[in-house]
Amino acid sequence: MDLPTAAAHGVALTERVIAAVEADPSRLDLGPSPWAGPRVSAAPAPPPADAVFPSGRPLPPSLRRWLAFDGELLRRCGWFGPGHRFTPRTLGRLARDEFGDGWGACFEPLSARFDECFLLPGGSDSRRVLATGSVDAYGEYPVFALDVDDLPCVELMYPGLDVYLADAAGLVTRGGPGYSALADDPAYGPRMRTHARQVFAGEFGEECLG
Repeated sequence: MDLPTAAAHGVALTERVIAAVEADPSRLDLGPSPWAGPRVSAAPAPPPADAVFPSGRPLPPSLRRWLAFDGELLRRCGWFGPGHRFTPRTLGRLARDEFGDGWGACFEPLSARFDECFLLPGGSDSRRVLATGSVDAYGEYPVFALDVDDLPCVELMYPGLDVYLADAAGLVTRGGPGYSALADDPAYGPRMRTHARQVFAGEFGEECLG
């Protein structure tokens, strides 16, 4: 992890991402993307219709700050509908939309647990998904990887949108293989373990066998 501890989380980390992207818009590396054109417009999104998600859960601090900076990245991922209202999907619905009914059906049993999800850029055969629910000490929701290579699974990848964005901007180094490599990071390991306890009974992922 390349940042001082005091600036490694939440809004402070998101501010560092924004400063890096303002200095070099191409710095935000989000992997394969089906979209042409700039990923970031540096034009703020219109304020959400409500200060909460449709479930009533609060927005994480990193998302509030990012939306004040840019509205393009998440709009392209289908986060918003008419009137700039949030348009979440269950995990099963999102997986069906992304992988088709065959593979997507494997994730349907997890929809009750992950009932409010949003797609993020990244991955090729895999997908990145922010799922609301319980928060960590910084008020952030976890970001998961959905994978259908070999056995379909959902695995904790980032402890929040703040760290997802920082990794994409090259401000955080994910040392080691595997989606959950940050579990061993001195700064992010505690947050990863908090989410693991809250959603996977202490594990970092779960196979999805339909």
